[in-house]
Amino acid sequence: MVDSIKKLIRDIPDFPKPGIVFKDITPLLAHSAEFANTIQLMAEGFRDQGIDRVVGIESRGFIFGAALAIEIGAGFIPIRKPGKLPYDTISEEYELEYGNDRVEMHVDAVREGQKILMVDDLLATGGTMGACCSLIRSLGAEIVSAVFLIELSFLEGRKRLMGIPVRSLIEY
Repeated sequence: MVDSIKKLIRDIPDFPKPGIVFKDITPLLAHSAEFANTIQLMAEGFRDQGIDRVVGIESRGFIFGAALAIEIGAGFIPIRKPGKLPYDTISEEYELEYGNDRVEMHVDAVREGQKILMVDDLLATGGTMGACCSLIRSLGAEIVSAVFLIELSFLEGRKRLMGIPVRSLIEY
């Protein structure tokens, strides 16, 4: 089943800048049966874990996270770029290759002791997911796992998520 999903992810060379090969998931999203299969595979092993919330990271993590939350019977929480959320927020800054960035979530998005499943479409260096995990932990919630559609394993992003079980459907 993973092979049929992988066939629907196309490479876009030199996007968004020279030397980057962008993994375009839009053909997968347009194929309803394979998108449904993707969500089913991502949900494996999490349906009976008592997960309270699925956290999706802007922006493609919203696509997978919301569908996955419905699939496992959990609520969905978005983590966004600065200035996008309408209520009181907490934030975490993280390093990029050149400079810094920040992510935010509502101060009441999760509660102490809740079980959280982190979701994004792609694990590269782990910087964004690491910052998001810090936000969740700062509110006292427990991160059960982080699940990704794609992992660029040569960038060793798992190392930045020490202590968090990581599962990826497709590795490059």
